[in-house]
Amino acid sequence: MMKNNIRVERAIKNLTQEELANKVSVSRQTINAMEANKYVPSTVLALKIAKVFNKPVEAIFLLEKSD
Repeated sequence: MMKNNIRVERAIKNLTQEELANKVSVSRQTINAMEANKYVPSTVLALKIAKVFNKPVEAIFLLEKSD
């Protein structure tokens, strides 16, 4: 399972889901699904999102420890 800080990072940058979606060429629903931890992005999408926030991927996407 993977968690993320997309919602927090969007708030810091004052971006809506729609604005972030446009910047990384996905739908707003995709951003919403990622924030709800219902969708794990591709490596390319994760890198694009990290670039928008000017942070390393590991600062935004966190792997949860599995049993």
